[in-house]
Amino acid sequence: MQAITRRLGQQSLRPTPSIYSIESIYPLFHHYYGGDHPRYGSTLAAHKGLGHLVRKGTGGRSSVSGIIATVFGATGFLGRYVVQQLAKMGSQVLVPFRGSEDNPRHLKLMGDLGQIVPMKYDPRDENSIKAVMAKANVVINLIGREYETRNYSFEEVNHFMAEQLAVIAREHGGIMRFFQVSCLGSSPSSASRFLRAKAAAEEAVLRELPEATVIKPAVMIGTEDRIMNRWAQFVKKYGFLPLIGDGSTNIQPVYVVDVASAIVAALKDDGTSMGKAYELGGPEIFTVHELAELMHDMIREWPHYVKVPLPIAKAIAMPREVLLKKVPFPLPNPDIFNLDQIHAFATDTIVSENALTFTDLGIVPHKLKGYPVEYLIQYRKGGPQFGSTVSEKVNPEYWP
Repeated sequence: MQAITRRLGQQSLRPTPSIYSIESIYPLFHHYYGGDHPRYGSTLAAHKGLGHLVRKGTGGRSSVSGIIATVFGATGFLGRYVVQQLAKMGSQVLVPFRGSEDNPRHLKLMGDLGQIVPMKYDPRDENSIKAVMAKANVVINLIGREYETRNYSFEEVNHFMAEQLAVIAREHGGIMRFFQVSCLGSSPSSASRFLRAKAAAEEAVLRELPEATVIKPAVMIGTEDRIMNRWAQFVKKYGFLPLIGDGSTNIQPVYVVDVASAIVAALKDDGTSMGKAYELGGPEIFTVHELAELMHDMIREWPHYVKVPLPIAKAIAMPREVLLKKVPFPLPNPDIFNLDQIHAFATDTIVSENALTFTDLGIVPHKLKGYPVEYLIQYRKGGPQFGSTVSEKVNPEYWP
């Protein structure tokens, strides 16, 4: 009896013909990029767009677009809109996250069952990154942070992580499109460490993957943004808004949904966007003061400004930067007085004259006034219909 059991056990361990047929369709490898294959060089140049992928369905969320996209930074501000647009066209989206399992939970509702796949990873572990990229054919890097923490510096988050992703994508051999989301105004000579790190990341990514697409959005506006929300919260709490400098710096804010649409439009083209950089700014140029006026108009609060000269603003923001890695506890994240953002907003940030823009991707960006800033009505003290607006003709004698 024992001999029969041993023989049956040995037979069960032998590969069956059905296993061989499965392996012929889906090779079973022991490594991320193939069993005994060497690391591949970049194959992006061999693919012109995604036109040859097998597609099924009518193109909706229950269809199959053939795209398997790993979206790094998907749990952030821009990430949720990129994931939503990818899922809407029937793509499978792999969502790497490093925090709580609740962080990517809201993204799972954006796609059909099984289309949004959260995957826990460690951005400092190369094997962990390879694991979340192993089955993908598209990589989108949205990782970025406009302030430092005790654990992550500007350079590590905005430069070295992007370079590492590009190296792994090149070695992967099956990545057809790589997108690096940078920032408008990035320059090696910028006074802002954030913008210098973003410029270094662009250079590193294009060095590893010359066919990568670089997206450089301006200040993004939307429901979860980090500029008008912070202004509105500050105004509701303190009753005034500090304007760094005199508020005359020109910026070209853009609606976040338009940026996500631009990324998807570049992804779906015939490869014409490969190896190019796009500067994405809104249709209107505002001064910081004019944008603050728009915010006050939407929250129905009368504007009260305190103009803070640049040297004083830098002095207010400096203690956090000095103490950040010297004290044995984490410091609060900066809101209004962020030293690096003060440097960034000291100069105009608008789209270059000869740059590739939304027009080259076939997209007409939204104007900010109206729907893109309607989320600010949540800050009205008595509900959506409460209060008077700055635009109303009221005698200044009756101003509060």
